[in-house]
Amino acid sequence: MLNTAWIIMIAVMAAPAGDSDNWPQFRGPRGDGHTSITGLPLEWSEDKNVAWKTAIHDVGWSSPVIWANQIWMTTADKKGARLYAVCVDRASGKIVHDIKLFDVDKPDRVNRMNTYASPTPVIEAGRVYVHFGGYGTACLDTNSGKVIWSRRDMKCEHHMGPGASPIAYGKWLIVPVDGVDVQYITALDRETGKTVWKTKRSVDYRGVHKYCRKAFCTPSVIQAAGRKQLVSPCARGIIAYNPDTGKELWKVQTKGFSVVPRPVFDGKRIYVVTDCDFPELWAIKPDGKGNVTGTHIAWKQKKNMPQRASLLLLGDLVYSVSHKGYVVCTETASGKPVWIERIGKAYSASPIHAENRVYLFSERAGTTVIQPGRKYKPLATNQLDGRVMASPAVSGKAIFIRTDSHLYRIEK
Repeated sequence: MLNTAWIIMIAVMAAPAGDSDNWPQFRGPRGDGHTSITGLPLEWSEDKNVAWKTAIHDVGWSSPVIWANQIWMTTADKKGARLYAVCVDRASGKIVHDIKLFDVDKPDRVNRMNTYASPTPVIEAGRVYVHFGGYGTACLDTNSGKVIWSRRDMKCEHHMGPGASPIAYGKWLIVPVDGVDVQYITALDRETGKTVWKTKRSVDYRGVHKYCRKAFCTPSVIQAAGRKQLVSPCARGIIAYNPDTGKELWKVQTKGFSVVPRPVFDGKRIYVVTDCDFPELWAIKPDGKGNVTGTHIAWKQKKNMPQRASLLLLGDLVYSVSHKGYVVCTETASGKPVWIERIGKAYSASPIHAENRVYLFSERAGTTVIQPGRKYKPLATNQLDGRVMASPAVSGKAIFIRTDSHLYRIEK
């Protein structure tokens, strides 16, 4: 499921210095929705500023990831029986690779808001790592499209379909597995695909209905309190681990589940959404040890918080957009709303910040562009055909928007 906190460190996967054209993972180079690219279009439509539009077969909500001249994403048939990886040429929009990776004999049901190809891949020079939750994970050679390694043993009962995306850290691929039956987080060697460490969630799920044990959240690696921390929200908890060993550092207990938005960090507090049905935004101080539920929650904000779209940090303000279309600008120090504005309905994709603009993408393929600040200031509204659930990507001077049927290159 659908881009400054410069100290967020998704190690290794950030593009090399001066190479801002790469968008290597969910929410971009730093995993926070920010890009340093300038010259992106402000306005577009089906007839304006569309460099190309390429049909993508079947359906998937994975975001496009970009390295050099390749764009990769996943897709699947609606029944989840066939799972694919697709590569598109960035310059021309032509399909370079269309690879069927996995056949699934008896896929679980999937929620109507989800697909069997919702986790976003991770890409680096020469390799792309695609993930379909418990249905399979694979590493592909980006030139030939050949499978280097694959795993099909990290199975879980998703109930509503897969959602959490893997991230790269050092030489590893970190994968959260939060089904209704098993809940853990694991690190795989990116070279071989073998398990490096695996840590079971330390949440007591006894007495919790099994459907309230799942989550769809992509973790983040931060540097805080003199240590690297892998912050990974799950059902009924927010847990930080040592990313090198998988050892738990601290945790905060919650009552939420089906968590989606990726955490963001500003150097003082980490900002996390705790639930899907009744989302709350919590600011947590990351310098604790053990269970810090009673001591390290700085503030909570409950009104009009996002169910699916991730957060965007800009200076001392955090921006969010709820599924019902309420954009909230919140003070990071106090948790108090600065302004609230409704811009439409149905928002799932995560926002992007570029060149002092915030791009907000609705499920109805509309985009509202605003200027960040302590007053709501709209700049433009744009409309495409189709439906948008995948978070867009940025590369060169273009925004790449994936709808339910096409991938667009939006450029002046």
